[in-house]
Amino acid sequence: MRIWVDLANSPHVPLFRALIDHLHRLNHSCEVTARDFAETVSLAQAAGLSPEVIGRHGGKGLSAKGTNLTSRALALAGWARARRFDLALSHNSYAQIVAARMLRLKTVTLMDFEYQPANHLAFRLSTRVVVPQAFPESQLRRFGARPSKVSRYAGTKEDIYLATVQIAQGFEHDLCKLGIEPDNVLVVMRPPALAALYHRFENEIFDQLVFKLSEQAGVQVILLPRNSVQRAKYGTLSKRLVIPKESLDGPALIAASDLVISAGGTMNREAAALGVPAASVYAGRWAAVDEELVREGRLSRISSIQDFEKLALRKKEHLNPRRATSVRDEVIKLILE
Repeated sequence: MRIWVDLANSPHVPLFRALIDHLHRLNHSCEVTARDFAETVSLAQAAGLSPEVIGRHGGKGLSAKGTNLTSRALALAGWARARRFDLALSHNSYAQIVAARMLRLKTVTLMDFEYQPANHLAFRLSTRVVVPQAFPESQLRRFGARPSKVSRYAGTKEDIYLATVQIAQGFEHDLCKLGIEPDNVLVVMRPPALAALYHRFENEIFDQLVFKLSEQAGVQVILLPRNSVQRAKYGTLSKRLVIPKESLDGPALIAASDLVISAGGTMNREAAALGVPAASVYAGRWAAVDEELVREGRLSRISSIQDFEKLALRKKEHLNPRRATSVRDEVIKLILE
């Protein structure tokens, strides 16, 4: 088949890099488009995906998001029309899903967060919706995904690209260049996605933790901002805070860390997949996949400074990866059904 993959956000890059590699081995061809947002394009280029860059982020306002979705969908449809694809594939790329519907093209969307309001659009317009086993049936019905179009897989989407990943050797040299001392406890932090449609609230505890940890003796913090606004904000919060100027090898960074604290979901689940201690400071309603990781003992919840004080802030002894190696093949099968 001729498959069109659209990358709408940075976390989509490693996910679809793994899926595209496997699709190529099955003799399917793939072409990739990408939205100019966060680090999506640079990461895709570094991964060798050579995306066609179409559209950018529409900003935080709802009206701007709607206008941007429409304009990008039209641009994507114009690009894809002559290419005669058999399938459009994304992780809830709303613009691609609308464009594919305009072209009467079959669409598969992956999704793992049941409280994303735009699921109403994606689930109704897609031909098939692929979700983790933990995704609540009630939320599928609420967003218009009838049972006949839903497929489920065991595990998390992060297992797709991390279950068999080989951590790059020599990453400690990159950390040394950033001034990270090997004897210190390394904490990797990711701020909330304040511009996202599902994140319409403040998260004060994250900032409190950033300052507390960055000033603590024997601890070093690498913070990964989502945009230039966050880069400027946290760059003035503490002189001891390390904010990389260039993209780092994500799996290698997580594997090298002793604790991951994120106000989002993907990086925490990546840590869980790799067997690194992780804690979530997400202030909204939690995804069922994250609740499942809490039950497995792979993710902690931080709702207050008191919750943080209960965490063991120390050098980790070893990695304890999930190694859910069957997830990728299972998802590929569901995509191609």
